[in-house]
Amino acid sequence: MFGQKKYQRDKVLKILVIRLSAMGDVAMTAPVLYSFINKYPNVKLSVLSQKSFSSFFSSAKIHFIGIDLRYYKGLKGLYELFKILKKEKLDLVIDLHDVLRSNILRFFFRYIGGTKVFVVDKGRKDKRALTRKKNKILKPLKTTVERYADVFKAAGFEVTPDSCNICDTSVDIPDKIAAILPDDKSTVCIGIAPFAAHQGKIYPLEKMAEALDYLSMKGFYLFLFGGGNNEKLQLQEWESKFPNCISIAGKLSLKEELQLISRLDLMLSMDSANMHLASLVDTTVVSVWGATHPYAGFTGWQQSSENIVQIDKPCRPCSVYGNKKCYLTDTPYACMREISPSMIIEKIMSVVGKLDK
Repeated sequence: MFGQKKYQRDKVLKILVIRLSAMGDVAMTAPVLYSFINKYPNVKLSVLSQKSFSSFFSSAKIHFIGIDLRYYKGLKGLYELFKILKKEKLDLVIDLHDVLRSNILRFFFRYIGGTKVFVVDKGRKDKRALTRKKNKILKPLKTTVERYADVFKAAGFEVTPDSCNICDTSVDIPDKIAAILPDDKSTVCIGIAPFAAHQGKIYPLEKMAEALDYLSMKGFYLFLFGGGNNEKLQLQEWESKFPNCISIAGKLSLKEELQLISRLDLMLSMDSANMHLASLVDTTVVSVWGATHPYAGFTGWQQSSENIVQIDKPCRPCSVYGNKKCYLTDTPYACMREISPSMIIEKIMSVVGKLDK
């Protein structure tokens, strides 16, 4: 054990947490880190990640170290980063990423800096068994949030991840957000995040359009989330086609997106970052799953399994991240294509029916 005895003996313990990407995975550190700083207020907790993710760590109790990874390439670049971080005089490094970059940084800290290091167990063996073609072991694995908490426990710090609303909705709504929200407070507001990093996680856009048509005609306000030129063009097309649809792609900062999401009644998302952003601000998520599976541990933190839309296929899941090409040549991506728009609509209407507006 490192944590308990050291924590009791030292006035201030300095810990660095490393999680460089991707957005959803960085977001999932928040329930653990916020619970940690609440339980151990005398620890100076620093987080190393990409500077664009600073909005996840707005607490004054977390020292966010935002970097641009383009400036720290290769061994030389990472060694320069290590020298900068070493000035923090760290007692402990916790690696929640376990990729080549973080492995190299761990090596420098352990063998040059003499710093104690703990690393996340991603459960790669179990995930391979979950996603292999034959003899799948289809069982729920630990969530990513639980795996993050386990690293702190291995270091001697008992951490119980809790709810983590990183937006203060008690303050006035920023003018930029208020301007796009409906004046009628009883109007149901739904976020729509139809995209993901890989095709195996994206619901067919023509089917998504059917769901949008229905939801917009019900009078719901639909806020369309996305990024990148192609996504923006698609969202602009839907915005012009369907009533009550507003594309926010490229219009808001990450902080502003979080403020908007925190005021939505519901988020419809793929297995993507927006599912995790909504979870960080206590917004209910209806999530749609295809090539990936909730059993791999990437569901939104504290989201209900009842709000998951998926179908059983013997080939599912074929990938942890959805980045593998579908091997069904006759019916590619049937895991997504066989989900009907009515299945998504029914799930959303079920959630909306439980709202207390």
